[in-house]
Amino acid sequence: METEAPSWADQWSAGGIGAMAEEDTSSKKDTSNNKKSDAKSGLNKAKAAAMMGAQRIKSGASNSFKWVKNKCQKKGSPK
Repeated sequence: METEAPSWADQWSAGGIGAMAEEDTSSKKDTSNNKKSDAKSGLNKAKAAAMMGAQRIKSGASNSFKWVKNKCQKKGSPK
């Protein structure tokens, strides 16, 4: 029973499916300024994502509290 799909070893070895070609690092030169600006932009993105997550948690907790409060309020029974 032969399959056409590559084996696990073929997929995950160094030269497997979708292997990235080795880049010539001598032609690309990253200066320390570029690395610092990339790090800062990554940090800013992380901070923005954390702030959005905190706002969503805060609004979700607030809405949940309001829902529970509305469900638990005693309603006046007609006499």
